[in-house]
Amino acid sequence: MEDFIPHPPSKLPEVIRAYARELRGRMIDAEALLWMLLRNRRIAGAKFRRQHPVGRYILDFYCDEKKLGIELDGGQHGEAVVYDQQRDGWLREQGIRVLRFWNNQMLMETEAVMEEIYRVVVENNSEIKAPRPQAGEGLG
Repeated sequence: MEDFIPHPPSKLPEVIRAYARELRGRMIDAEALLWMLLRNRRIAGAKFRRQHPVGRYILDFYCDEKKLGIELDGGQHGEAVVYDQQRDGWLREQGIRVLRFWNNQMLMETEAVMEEIYRVVVENNSEIKAPRPQAGEGLG
């Protein structure tokens, strides 16, 4: 039996890398707010990246250790339901769970959105044992 030699991951096409870089530079208000709340391991110690390429898709926010993607959707996504379902199906096949929130939900119901993200990050996880932040804590 021959020794198995794994292949290195295929290199991400430069066009996708460049587009992700461009998206990072022009975040909308809802994305900027969520990034402020996710960055620097502020949610249970989980590291998130913004505008992170996965395959041919770019996730708004992604935590590799949790295999968790977070998407903020605007009005255009109401017309792209089939595309979003296919995209989410492919991501699920890769072992990635995707949470979707509307932009206005992020802006108007911030606490509820963050509670759902926190719940998913810590569920079935014995590695991260950070206490749940109390209302008003964590951003000072």
